Amino acid sequence: MTNNKYFAKLGIALLIAFIINVIPSNLIAQSQKIVQLTGVVLGEDGNTELPGIHVYVPAYGRGTTTNAYGYFSMPALVGDHVVISSVGFIKKQFVVPDSENGRVNAIFQMETDTVYLQNIDITPYLSEKMFKQVLLTMNLPEQDKMIGNRLDGNTLAAMARNMPYDASLNASYYFNQQLYYMQDSYGPRSNPFLNPFNWAKFIKSLDNKK
Repeated sequence: MTNNKYFAKLGIALLIAFIINVIPSNLIAQSQKIVQLTGVVLGEDGNTELPGIHVYVPAYGRGTTTNAYGYFSMPALVGDHVVISSVGFIKKQFVVPDSENGRVNAIFQMETDTVYLQNIDITPYLSEKMFKQVLLTMNLPEQDKMIGNRLDGNTLAAMARNMPYDASLNASYYFNQQLYYMQDSYGPRSNPFLNPFNWAKFIKSLDNKK
């Protein structure tokens, strides 16, 4: 009997809690009017449609997002506080008004949320004083020695070997290659050592001791 009385009291308490919490909320929901909220979200210029904008009711945790054309449509209760938000834009709020035909149409224009950050200077030294100390103790090479090293023969020869062609030399090299290609396509390339006239000039130069 004791257990039966306990479960009976527990059931009565749960029934009372259900009546208090569920029935009034259902009555309130039934008393509120449901409308279809439809709208378009535009950018700051008023012409660009914004996709992916969140349109939701924070009180009930329900909502939707705009499509590729900035359009959205969702059911809402009259008096709902609707929030329109997205990263990079200022959040907007909208209270759903009453409508005789059960539809509410709205156009929302978002404003860019600009955040200005302070300038940050990044230096390898902790303070200006430390930078001055390093600068004063730095051993700089002498100017004459630097110029002498730059005009060294080996250095200039290495620079000349590794220096790339300029525009005129590249063009000359390209045309020469084209000429050699055309000559090779029509026959073997001539060898100056096989030219008898060149040998005659060479022997004549030896006779003249040139």
